Amino acid sequence: GAGFPDFPSTQFADFQPDGQAPISSTDKQISPDAESGMVYSKPRRLRTEEIPGIVDDFRRAARNAIEAGFDGVEIHGAHGYLLEQFMKDSSNDRTDEYGGSLENRCRFAVEVIDAIVREVGAHRVGIRLSPFVDFQDCVDSDPVALGHYMIQQLNKHEGFLYCHMVEPRMAIVDGRRQIPHRLLPFRKAFNGTFIAAGGYDREEGNKVVAEGYADLVAYGRLFLANPDLPKRFELNAPLNKYDRSTFYTQDPVVGYTDYPFLEDGSDNDESSSQA
Repeated sequence: GAGFPDFPSTQFADFQPDGQAPISSTDKQISPDAESGMVYSKPRRLRTEEIPGIVDDFRRAARNAIEAGFDGVEIHGAHGYLLEQFMKDSSNDRTDEYGGSLENRCRFAVEVIDAIVREVGAHRVGIRLSPFVDFQDCVDSDPVALGHYMIQQLNKHEGFLYCHMVEPRMAIVDGRRQIPHRLLPFRKAFNGTFIAAGGYDREEGNKVVAEGYADLVAYGRLFLANPDLPKRFELNAPLNKYDRSTFYTQDPVVGYTDYPFLEDGSDNDESSSQA
């Protein structure tokens, strides 16, 4: 991760209402971030009877988004966020119906998906999943089984908009980064539009779409540094280099809205070797 250079090395409870502990599947504390020195708050394990209320929070948030004019919503079930904390066996040590077996660990996420689909329609709902990713002590011992189970749950909703899945960490082969390309079984199993993410550049993105490995490719770091990324891809223009040290700051401008457009006369080199 990029770390949080401008955040104080204090508990994340400081950002919670009344300094409360953040909620989780567990009360285990995340290990301190070795790179940034960030110390994470000790979470509070959700009580079984609280979970329906949290599911309803997701439902209400989806309704609010649609009423505010958004076309749809993406459920964040990846990268160590709450739903993934329940799904992965490293972070879920529960003994109730939301812990233990794969089905139990995914129950909370499935209930959220079902509630949102009922509220706004499957055609307006997508989800982001990262079964292979080990982030913030969130890792699963069988990511393939986890991914396939969640795909099966999505397929129960006819017209579910998309599944957005993150590749495993890139490998280093002969000194060069290489995308593992392990998402094809999930793409074949999913009935809707499948989006792949994780280290793609223009060439590799075009390649996997042309070969049917994915329907779409998502870009994160490159899009952050290039506000006109589609235009640059279309013209095969050079890309701005992204500055990882400003990915997570409290500054509303630096690292977010200060990257130049092509017409601004940018002549930065292409970001082909960034990590």
